[in-house]
This record gives sequence, C-alpha cells and structure tokens, in this order.
Amino acid sequence: MFGKRRIALILLSLLVAGSVVAAVSPSVGPLIVGRGLQGMGMGVIPLGISLLRDLLPPQRLGSSIALVSATLGVGGAIGLPISAFVTEHFDWHVLFWVAAAMGAIVVALIAWLVPDAGVRTGGRVDAVGLIGLALGLGGVLLAVSRGNEWGWTSGTTLGLLGGGLAVLVVWVILELRIREPLVDIRVAARGPVLMTNLASIAMGFALFASSIVFPQLLQLPEAVGGTGLPLLRASLILAPSGLAMLIMSPVAGRLEKVWGPKALLVLGAAIIAAGYVLAASLHLHAWHVLLVNGLIGVGTGLDYAAMPTLIMRAVPESETGAANGLNTLMRSLGTAVASAVVASVLASMSSTVGGQSIPSADGFHMALILGLVAAAVCAAIAAFIPTRRKGNEVADQAARVLAQHDGELAGARA
Repeated sequence: MFGKRRIALILLSLLVAGSVVAAVSPSVGPLIVGRGLQGMGMGVIPLGISLLRDLLPPQRLGSSIALVSATLGVGGAIGLPISAFVTEHFDWHVLFWVAAAMGAIVVALIAWLVPDAGVRTGGRVDAVGLIGLALGLGGVLLAVSRGNEWGWTSGTTLGLLGGGLAVLVVWVILELRIREPLVDIRVAARGPVLMTNLASIAMGFALFASSIVFPQLLQLPEAVGGTGLPLLRASLILAPSGLAMLIMSPVAGRLEKVWGPKALLVLGAAIIAAGYVLAASLHLHAWHVLLVNGLIGVGTGLDYAAMPTLIMRAVPESETGAANGLNTLMRSLGTAVASAVVASVLASMSSTVGGQSIPSADGFHMALILGLVAAAVCAAIAAFIPTRRKGNEVADQAARVLAQHDGELAGARA
C-alpha cells in the first residue's frame, strides 16, 4: 500500500528502538516491551524477499532469493557464538546495544542504497483484519505454548484454543467481505499458495525440533547422556548449520532454474529427514551433532530458497509482500507448535537428578522422531503442490498492467 522501502525503514527503526529499550531495561517488564518492538522488526524479512521481485530480472530472482534467505542462517551462525561469548564475559545488556548498532547501520544502508520500487495499491489499513488475526493467532499460540504447563485438558487451555480458532473462522469470513483485506483469502486459498503454506508449517516444526534438542543435549553433563560442553563451545558446534545455508545458496539458485522450486522444496525436506534418521540411529556425540545439524542446515537452505519462489509465482505482484508475510507466519506457527510439543515430550520423559528434571535419552530420541515425521510430512505436501499454469501467468500479467494503469491515473489526478 505504501511502498516496501518505506515500510522496511519503519520496521527496522522499531527494531532499533526495541533494542535500545531492552538495553536500558532494569527489569523484565521493559525488557518484554523491547523484545516486542524487536519482533515487529522481523516483518522486514518477507518484505525484503518480496522487494527482490521489484528490483531484479526474472532470471536472477531464484538465486537472489536463495542468497537473501541464507542470510537468516548466517545471522544465526554468527549470533550464536557472539551471544555466548558476551553472556559469559559481559553484562547481557551489551547484546542489545550490539543489536541496536547493527540495526542502525542497516537503516542507513537501506535509506542510501535501496530504491523505492514496486507496485503501490494505495487504500486503507484493515484494522479489523489486523486485530482479528492478532487475537485469533494469539489465543491459539498461547494455548499451544503453555498447554504443557496448564494441562492440555484444562479450561484455560481449551478456552484459549477454542476461542482463538473461533475468532480465526470469523476473521476469514470478514476478510472475504472486506474490500481491502489485510490478507486476500482468495489468493491465499490458491492451490500452490495453500499447499506451500501447509508445507511451511511442517518445515518450521522440523527445523525447530533440532533447535530445542541439540543445545540441551550438548550442554547436559556426560553422566546423564549429554556431551558436557560449555555454552560457547556448544554454540560453535551449532554455528556451521547457518554457514551451510550460505554455502548452499548458489547451489539452490542453480537447482531452482533446472528443477523448479517444487522439486527444491521436496529435496530440502528429504535432506532434513535424512539428518533426523541419522540422529535417531546414533548415540549422539558432539561431532554427530555437528554433522546432523549441518545436514539440516543444507536442507533448510534449499527450502528457504524454494518457498518464497513458490509463493511469488502463484500470486499477483500487488500481493507479493502480504503473501510472503503470511508464509513466514506459517513457518512461525510450525516453530511454536514444535516448541510446545517437544517441550511436552521432554518433560514427560525425564528423570530427576540432583533435584533437577533432566530429559532422558528416550525423550531426546522421541523428539528427533517427531522432527523426522515433520520433515517427511513437509516433503509429502510439497510433492502435491500444483504446478503453475499458463493461465495464471496471463492473469498476473494483466493484474500488473491494471495496477500500473491505476497508479498512473492516480498520479494524473493528483
């Protein structure tokens, strides 16, 4: 509606503001506010990927999406050991000052280097849709994330879950009737978009299951089945997964040109599944975790390159940002479900050692099996994503022409 560059600058400014608030926080209350503001900044990720469609020729789009998506893993790979080092040697507030400084640099770079490009549709913000989506997802995610603590059959959990789902149903009905909806449900219901989003939920689960298991496993004492590594060394074992994503980005771009994004998504999910098969069949040592996590990083790099491409091929240019944002939200839904389910499994299959509840080897094994199942589900869903038809391309081209024409008319009136 207002231009991707402008919104990117606003989102990153919120991230900087949140980092500063967290950096000066004397207690947990302001820290939560700061973290919330930082979370708003995360919307720049799908926005940045969508911006590539406006700035680059089609033949360079796939490889560019792969490279930008890989930077997520690179950021995590660099952030893990840096955060561990700061935590061990400095006050934790320093982490947020570093984030604020990096965010300010990115704001300046975008203002300097990124052109204001793309289709602007104009219109008004769908406040009803925004509030409805926030309430519905908030209820569902709160129930899922706290169900293990409150009890899955408790009135609070069931009430939040049922209430959230009911709000989402009403939200869908209202979005279908609103002239300028927050999410175009009809576009989101297209076969390629819907199937890609469902695969993204499973992929988010598969990715996050390892993110819960491996850090705990690496830091637990050897006497209880862990590897006994300190925080910094454990983070260095996990960091190469993000670097594997970066290394795979040019490979993903070439494979996407030859095989297409659908095959790339299936391949990435299959590699993640292979990593979980290996992890579930071994008595894991540190170098095993390094190998398995590297495989998961390779598969994630392929999948992160494939999903935005699948989405952008299936939606008109005016819906690129919203559709990619929804896809990112689906991945986050998968990670939230993984967090709750894996935590529940580890808590229910644990033993008490020295007054502390320690996850058992069987609990870790079951969590890895769940990651394997999620990766297999992702691959299966991806295999049934409908291929793009010529008719859709013609319709999207017509939509782009009409949008451009409307923009020219609006400019002439102004």
